[in-house]
Amino acid sequence: MSRKGNCWGNAVAESFFKILKSELVYHRKFKNQAQAKIEVFEFIEVGYNKQRIHASLEYKTPIQMENEFYENQNMAA
Repeated sequence: MSRKGNCWGNAVAESFFKILKSELVYHRKFKNQAQAKIEVFEFIEVGYNKQRIHASLEYKTPIQMENEFYENQNMAA
């Protein structure tokens, strides 16, 4: 949490939850809470964390950055 008056403190969390709701939650009817937990987990771990581009990673996916890292390690060895 940020201090009082810092409007950017929750921007990252708010952006994530907006994407989660608009891409998953509003388009599905879950049978029960267990199904919702599984689908949210899959959305985060399979889609959001691995496939989305990130500004902090030079607008590449985490998988692309990881592959580049290991390629550079192999070239240096």
